[in-house]
Amino acid sequence: MINFLHQKKYNKEILNKNFKFLGLDFHFPVFFISSSLTILFSILVLVYPEISNKILSDLRNFTLSWFDTFFSISMTAFTLIVLFLIVSPFGKIKLGDKDTVPEFGFLSWLCMLFAAGVGIGMTFYGAAEPLSYYTGVFGTPLDVTPKTQEAYQLAFSATIFHWGISAWSVYAIIGLSLAFFCYKWKLPLTIRSIFYPLLGNKTWGWQGDLIDIVAVLATLFGLATSLGLGAQQASSGLFYIFNLPNNALTQSLVIIFITFVTIFSVFRGLDKGVRVLSNTNIGLALALLVSVVIAGPTIQILLAYGKNLIFYFEDIIRLSSLNRSDDLQWYHDWTIFYWAWWISWSPFVGMFIARISKGRTIREFLTVVMFAPLIFCLVWFTSFGETAIWQFQQGLGNLSKPVEEISLILFYMFDNFIFPTFFSLFALFMLVLFFVTSSDSGSLVIDTITSGGKNNSPKIQRVIWAIIQGLLAIVILLAGGPDALLALQSGVISMALPFTFVLILAVFSLFYGILIEVNFFNTESKTVNNKEL
Repeated sequence: MINFLHQKKYNKEILNKNFKFLGLDFHFPVFFISSSLTILFSILVLVYPEISNKILSDLRNFTLSWFDTFFSISMTAFTLIVLFLIVSPFGKIKLGDKDTVPEFGFLSWLCMLFAAGVGIGMTFYGAAEPLSYYTGVFGTPLDVTPKTQEAYQLAFSATIFHWGISAWSVYAIIGLSLAFFCYKWKLPLTIRSIFYPLLGNKTWGWQGDLIDIVAVLATLFGLATSLGLGAQQASSGLFYIFNLPNNALTQSLVIIFITFVTIFSVFRGLDKGVRVLSNTNIGLALALLVSVVIAGPTIQILLAYGKNLIFYFEDIIRLSSLNRSDDLQWYHDWTIFYWAWWISWSPFVGMFIARISKGRTIREFLTVVMFAPLIFCLVWFTSFGETAIWQFQQGLGNLSKPVEEISLILFYMFDNFIFPTFFSLFALFMLVLFFVTSSDSGSLVIDTITSGGKNNSPKIQRVIWAIIQGLLAIVILLAGGPDALLALQSGVISMALPFTFVLILAVFSLFYGILIEVNFFNTESKTVNNKEL
């Protein structure tokens, strides 16, 4: 067992590298290098937008051509590893001391982890993804014929495949690793701490700095993608409702507005800011969900919950297939993009989940993180997707034909409801709150990493990172121009690749740490001591 006195010494060592200036308190190498690289990237994109867009596209194409199989195998492995930990004896281990109790109630805990994890994306893709797969406007999963029964089945199984346990297994690995080493081994709440069993004292040297920098950059691009998607949908909504221009300027103004609201939330703090907004978000999302079920083909939706869950388990193997010559373009544009997006988000969501999960057991942590979002995603995408597909089949309004502008699909669907303007405004308001929650939570996580694991660093540092997030989202949208969505995908896919290797090493380090914790390497006893758990 590692000497805890040494851990405290090492903890102090990393914090002693912090730079204190004008009320700031940050870990100099990580803060300076990651912020400088992001700002430099933003400047170059603004000055050379066409060249930057080409470079991003080339990086995307290179990554997809050479590492698509690597992403797929990694995601499958992460899922199987998490499932093993749930059923293993290690599940009894508490993330903290024996007398540690959870800081947040179960419902607040659930709302916070979920709102941070998928809020914006589910609002953006809720109706659009199943409908797009069914109509084949961007291709179909496994290259099935559009508008057929098989296309209908895969529309839901593929959507749930992208948003279900595969996605959350990545968050679970990072979150569990951070929570374990922070609350059991008393190490700083920063990505580098995960690798202490492998690196030892080098964790606090340049090797650890490099790990944290990669994590910060991956998180920033993952957040920028989400903020960009949210801005696109908000701009589309403003155009559809108020006929405001749906262009890069409007999207940029949306991001700027959200950044100011985020700053307000930052100064409210985690308890009064993020928690209140997260609980409000979930309440609004549930209200909208119920409204869609009532306004849509209600009986069909209710019957589809169980049916689509069966579809998901029926198709999960073939959707995980590595032989994708028939639907390669669809596979790259959707599945691999999602895998890269989740990997980029994993430092952010994982650390945020770890931050709010002290006192839970490994089994409780993993079970909730994996399966609660799966159930919610199933209900959400089924409700919105069934409604959109039903409207398409009935030839209602703008959904009577395939729609290529996916950011408008949600508003087209609402247009066929009794109070279309109300629903559109309601969705916009909810989107803004999800926007703020993600930005605030992301700023908190990035600040924690760049301050050496401190949980009480000056709030102004979170403000700085909120501004940098917004700036990055704006410049990527500007660089992409008409192909802004492709530019967002390019950025997140390119940054996810190096962090995937970090994730793989994190798995080995986590298991090594758990085996040390249960005295597996004790020569006197090679068995797991349940009392120790």
